[in-house]
Amino acid sequence: MRLRACSSALASAALTVGLTAAATPAGAAEPRPFLDRLTTVSPVASTVPENGDVNPYGTFTIRESIGDLHRGNVLISNFNNSANFQGTGTTLVQITPDGIRTTFATIDPAHLPGPCPGGVGLTTALTVLPGGWVVVGSLPTSDGTSATAEAGCLLVLDKHGTVRSTIAGDGINGPWDMTAVSIGECSELFVTNVLNGTVAGGGANVDEGTVLRITLEARGDQPPARTATTVIGSGFPERTDPAALVVGPTGVGLHNGTLYVADSVLSRITAIPDALTRKDSAGTGRLLTSGGGLNAPLGLAIAPGGDVLTVNGGDGNIVETNRSGQQVAVKQINGEGNPPGAGALFGLDLNLDRDAVYFVNDADNALDVLR
Repeated sequence: MRLRACSSALASAALTVGLTAAATPAGAAEPRPFLDRLTTVSPVASTVPENGDVNPYGTFTIRESIGDLHRGNVLISNFNNSANFQGTGTTLVQITPDGIRTTFATIDPAHLPGPCPGGVGLTTALTVLPGGWVVVGSLPTSDGTSATAEAGCLLVLDKHGTVRSTIAGDGINGPWDMTAVSIGECSELFVTNVLNGTVAGGGANVDEGTVLRITLEARGDQPPARTATTVIGSGFPERTDPAALVVGPTGVGLHNGTLYVADSVLSRITAIPDALTRKDSAGTGRLLTSGGGLNAPLGLAIAPGGDVLTVNGGDGNIVETNRSGQQVAVKQINGEGNPPGAGALFGLDLNLDRDAVYFVNDADNALDVLR
């Protein structure tokens, strides 16, 4: 009964909680691209905590002050340890808009409350649910290489940064990125997975990447519990990579019940319809756009009018794509390195006023803002 209630409530939520936008009337001019209003990139703060973790990935703007989480601050997960080994980062930091950084959590892989195959290496999969429950993905390695990558899990932390439970198995295999929607006691996590056959593939493309919808039920002071897992996307290309560890389906964003997915391998964005209610896989979904300004898109966010924002792993650009699939704006937000901006961008999120974009700068291990 509870599962059906969650499904019904969350289906209704597809047209609420800020997920809707009015369509442009026939014959009317398209609105000005969101990115055209933003002109300046500024540093906010270093993301490096006391233990020296680097390579910031997940980026989430906190919506509600509760416990040690503060509204308007940005929560960030680190993927590498101080020796720069990928898949070994264990920290979450919190940064205020004026640049004050504190460590929200340092996770001990040896003392987890449940299974997490391989340990802890915090990914871009990061969200905060009602009640201050932080959910973060782990794709761990033992030595920073893809040869030792294991399935990992989702870690559930309370509002004070203590890991209270883990969500593992049942399709979770290298959780790479995530978005979520909640209403009442119910939440849905949309999680991309990039380790289905990739290690065995030895660097060759393997079309086994998935998107899971994981239903959680709130339990008061206890961590939310998984009540269902549904594969809603499958067949995405993925591969191991010496520089990036693994490349596969990454950023996800929900708008009007459609889940948009950044396909990093094929430099495209696809759309999975009826993401909140479907009971089966849509495969890789409908093609929204490909090529053009896209160059290994990674993090993804939804702009105020419903356009899709993605940041490139290949060149340091952010790209805006409208709902018709037109790439309406491309802007360079990182030009460091050779080639300029390559490998610098990953997670992004809008600020609370939805008039600026926070993004991590992996080249400098920093949080920056485009406004």
